[in-house]
Amino acid sequence: MDKWSELRTVYQVAKLGTVSAAAEELDMHRATANRHIDTVEDSIGGRIFIRHARGFTLTELGHEVLRVAETTTQMLDNLTSRFNGNNARVEGEILITLVPPLVRMVVSKVAIFRAQHPNCRVNIIATDEIVKLEHGEAHVALRAGKKPDHPDYVVRHFQNLRFNLYGHRRYFKRHGKVSDHSDLTEHKFVLPKKDFIPFPFGDWASKHVKQHQIAVISNTSEFDFEAIREGIGLGFVPDAHAAYDPDFSVVIEGRDDWCIPIWLVTHVDVHRTDKIQSFLQVLTSQDRK
Repeated sequence: MDKWSELRTVYQVAKLGTVSAAAEELDMHRATANRHIDTVEDSIGGRIFIRHARGFTLTELGHEVLRVAETTTQMLDNLTSRFNGNNARVEGEILITLVPPLVRMVVSKVAIFRAQHPNCRVNIIATDEIVKLEHGEAHVALRAGKKPDHPDYVVRHFQNLRFNLYGHRRYFKRHGKVSDHSDLTEHKFVLPKKDFIPFPFGDWASKHVKQHQIAVISNTSEFDFEAIREGIGLGFVPDAHAAYDPDFSVVIEGRDDWCIPIWLVTHVDVHRTDKIQSFLQVLTSQDRK
């Protein structure tokens, strides 16, 4: 759909809540704004807004259109900024998606970025699901595992997420210390679901942990971490997480293959915008713990 002006109008109506406010913001007649909405709805074959006495509410389809409109608006704003030589000002919102184990590692970078660019809001999407950059669902992704191969992605290696087998003081208080690393048959474990993420320690766990030893299994690393911290069982924890709690102790030190590569991913259409480059510079230039 090549109706950029109409899409911009839809974005402003969704943002401001009424046609009148959007028309005033865009310096156009209210009838023109209504015509733009009708044009976009006719083009996509569905309703974007539910009209009511207090204004306009987005439909489910409208939320999809809004994401496209917002991404388009940001791209055009960045393009205009570069042509006008206004590169020093980073504003708006930046959407970052990452796997939950990386949250603690990235939060300090977000603090630095916000200090440098207080007019830019950071929206963090922590999920194990794949967020589609090509649909404008995020601007920057930190992905674990296999290197993304989408033709429109700019991909670089960020770092490796290293795991050890850990136990918490609460677990050792109830079950005793692990005296012999070669014999773990009397101990309980907290493990991720095998088919959720191909964790690098999966082969080791399959060989050494029997079904009756598994106390908890889940599809979220956040729950796994908290379950291990509560002393429910031994489990695999990233070093960066364990470092925040001195009551974690290494039971088995991770081997070289107990690492997951983390990839820094952006979409080619937004990769060189001032906002994205400013965030990437902070993320990659600071010391990482």
